[in-house]
Amino acid sequence: MKSEQLCKLVINALEDVKAKNIVMLDVRKLTSVTDYMVVASGTSNRHVKALSDAVADKAREAGHRPSGVEGEEGSEWVLLDLQDVLVHVMLPRVREFYNLEKLWSLSPASDLAVKDR
Repeated sequence: MKSEQLCKLVINALEDVKAKNIVMLDVRKLTSVTDYMVVASGTSNRHVKALSDAVADKAREAGHRPSGVEGEEGSEWVLLDLQDVLVHVMLPRVREFYNLEKLWSLSPASDLAVKDR
């Protein structure tokens, strides 16, 4: 399964469990760690956990076992590492504080103009 297909699978799993504000970030030009990041919000700790469980289950069914899952205990921010796709499921206040969409939409350092001091 290509990374684009895996990303669609993740988004469909999140939509099935009513995730809020799903955003897909193509980070292939910014990092070699992953191809895509998907960020979504849950309405409560229990919803965040249910969303991350749904994504993990769908990924396993498709033959993509998560290589890591972090944050399930508190379920304010759960990170699922599916190698080509990193999935961040957060409570809205946590998402607003870290603002990953803005962080990962920056241009690579090589594209930025740097001023001499």
